[in-house]
Amino acid sequence: MTVDYALLARQLAALLDTRDWLTNSAQTTAFLMQELPDLNWAGFYLHREPETLWLGPFQGKPACHPIPFGKGVCGAAARTHQTQRIDDVHAVGDHIACDAASNAELVVPIVVGDRLWGVLDLDSPVKGRFSEADQAGIESLVAVFVAQTDLAGRP
Repeated sequence: MTVDYALLARQLAALLDTRDWLTNSAQTTAFLMQELPDLNWAGFYLHREPETLWLGPFQGKPACHPIPFGKGVCGAAARTHQTQRIDDVHAVGDHIACDAASNAELVVPIVVGDRLWGVLDLDSPVKGRFSEADQAGIESLVAVFVAQTDLAGRP
């Protein structure tokens, strides 16, 4: 399964025709669910309280809320400001199981200046779904989202 992330980046940039964070995050999650195979959840968690992520716009089943920085894959991405690519979420001791069908996860932190704005979380029912190429591609799509969106204020 080869995904043309350069094409997706151009398409996402064209889709995000406003600077509004709420509109752009909703459009981004819908776009990712439409264009990427083998996802069962795509969404944003927002850093709205100290050491805590709040559920933002997403596509998929209802999700867990809130997520503390000290727990789960999303918490690890928020805490470390580093992308988390997990082949088998069931092997992660503190994984937060919102959907039992999820087996793999990719979480990209969104950092503006030195401040964590939130994370983009992608879940898949397929173990090992996210390759290094997928990670780089999704990080490039997050960069498009950041470039096209006013993230200066708190969500």
